[in-house]
Amino acid sequence: MKKIVLFASGNGSNAEKIILHFKKTTLANVVTIFTNNPDAKVLKKAKKHQIDAVIFKKNDLNDGFVLQRLHEIKPDLIVLAGFLLKFPESIINQFPNKVINIHPALLPKYGGKGMYGMNVHKAVLDNKEKETGITIHYVNEHYDEGEYISQHKVSIDDCVSAEEIANKVHQLEHEYFPTIIEQLITNH
Repeated sequence: MKKIVLFASGNGSNAEKIILHFKKTTLANVVTIFTNNPDAKVLKKAKKHQIDAVIFKKNDLNDGFVLQRLHEIKPDLIVLAGFLLKFPESIINQFPNKVINIHPALLPKYGGKGMYGMNVHKAVLDNKEKETGITIHYVNEHYDEGEYISQHKVSIDDCVSAEEIANKVHQLEHEYFPTIIEQLITNH
């Protein structure tokens, strides 16, 4: 059984979809959820599904604490699912092609520092885009610049608010993220 580690900073809706997806397989399971936010709702989801959780401070990400814990776990894949901190090169280098992220837009548009969540959806709305989507990509040392794994589009012609766009993007995330992870784990 392969091991998936999730990093999340917020509600954990993608994390929960991934957990539920892999509970139905014998391929892999989510073994640990890391969060930098002690108030993150993802912690309730970890507890509900009896998954270990590690709460850490921002400097723990860069000072070796998180890397040490990852070496103890030996994950087959590290998944950033709504994780807002920049992922350090030290971890990326120790786990080459094993760290992936999901971005709520069609990169390279609307990527980079500060472009997450509603910030992205508001920018998409303000620019009167006809479509948006998600990009699942490998993580490198720059925000949202890692090699693309897959992109999925949705029409937003009928959307009049950033919240409506967010709802459509969440549907894409929930539909595709678990299956793309499964493909990656199968092919590794």
